[in-house]
Amino acid sequence: MGVGLVFLNCRNFWRRHRRKILVASGVIGTGYFLYRLYNGHQRRLSDLERELANERELDELLKAQMQAHFENIQRIADSVTLPHSMEYLSCRIAEELDLSPLTERLMRGKDQPNTLTSVEKIELWERLKLQSFTKMVVSLWAVTMLSLYTRVQVNILGRRLYIDTARDLGSAILIEDADLIDREDEQKYLASADFLANNGITTLISCFQAAAGEILKGKQLKDFCNGTILRATAMQIIDRFMGNGSPHHWLDYIIPADLNKLSIASTSDATIHPNASKFDLLMMETRAVLSSAEFGNVVEVSLKAMVDGLIEEMERQSEGNFNIGSGMPLAKILPRLVQICPSILNRPGENPFLQIIKDVQEVEIFFTLLYGNTGNA
Repeated sequence: MGVGLVFLNCRNFWRRHRRKILVASGVIGTGYFLYRLYNGHQRRLSDLERELANERELDELLKAQMQAHFENIQRIADSVTLPHSMEYLSCRIAEELDLSPLTERLMRGKDQPNTLTSVEKIELWERLKLQSFTKMVVSLWAVTMLSLYTRVQVNILGRRLYIDTARDLGSAILIEDADLIDREDEQKYLASADFLANNGITTLISCFQAAAGEILKGKQLKDFCNGTILRATAMQIIDRFMGNGSPHHWLDYIIPADLNKLSIASTSDATIHPNASKFDLLMMETRAVLSSAEFGNVVEVSLKAMVDGLIEEMERQSEGNFNIGSGMPLAKILPRLVQICPSILNRPGENPFLQIIKDVQEVEIFFTLLYGNTGNA
C-alpha cells in the first residue's frame, strides 16, 4: 500500500513537472557537453601554445647559432684565407710592375743632368705616368676582387658545411645523400683564390695598361691635377677596363676559363654536368654569385670607395706636406702614386683599404643575404 502510494505520487509529480525536468536535464546535459568541449579546446590551445613556444625557442637558438657561425666565417676570411692570398698577390704585382728602374734612372738624371737627354727624360716620365696609374688601378681592382672573392668562398663553404652538419644532427640515421664536402675539395676550392695571382695577373696588367693609355693620352705631365681629377681619372680607367669585352669578361682573371665554360653550359641547359665534382659544383655556384647583378653592384660601390680612400690615404701619408685638394702638376703626383701602391697591397690588419671594403654597407648586406640563402644548398 505504501509503495503504491509512493509510485502514485511520483507519477503525479512527473506529470506536473515533466516539462521542467526535461528542460533542466537538457540544460544540464548541454552544459556538461559544452564544458567538456571548452575544456578540451583549452587543453589543445595550451598544447599549441607550448609547441609554438618551443618552436620559437628553437628558432631563436638556430638564429643565434647561424649568426655566431656567420660572424666566425667572416673572421676566418680576414684572418686565414685572405692574408695568404694577399701576400702572394702583392709579390706578383711587385714583380710584374716594378717601377724602381724608372725612378732610379730619373733620379740619376736629376743628380747627373748630362746622363739623360731631354727626349729621354720625357720618355721616362711618360712611361712612369703610364706605369704608375696602371699599378695603382691594378692594385685597387685586384685587392677589391680578391677580398670579395675570398669572402664569397668562405660564405658559400661555411653555409654548406653548417647546413650539412645541422642536417646530420637533426636525423637519427645517416643521410646517404648529404652533400658533404671532403677535405680535398675544400682545400682545392680555397686554393682557387690564388688563380688571380698565378694565372690572371699578367693579362690583367696588360689590359689595364691599355685602358690607362687610352685615358691618359691627353693628359700632360704639366697639367694641373687635384683630388677630383685624380679620382675621376682612376675611375675612368677602371670603367674602361670593365666595359671592354664581353659582359663579365673580368671573371676570366679570377676563375679558370674551363670552369667558366662548365658553369655557362650548365646554366644554359638548366642541368648539372654529370661529370662535375663537388669542387666543380662549388666553383659553379661561386661563378653564379660573381655573375649576379647584386655582386656587380657591390663591386662598383667597393671600387668607388677604394678610389676615395686612396685620395684620403695619400693626404694622410704626406703628413700635411701634400694637399691633393689644392692641386699640383701631374708630374709631382706620380711619385706619390708610386709610394702609396705598397700600402694598397699590405696584409690584413695593416691595410686600411681592406677595412674600407668591409665598411661598405652594401657589402655587409650582400654577404648577410648570401650566407642566409639556402635555396641552392
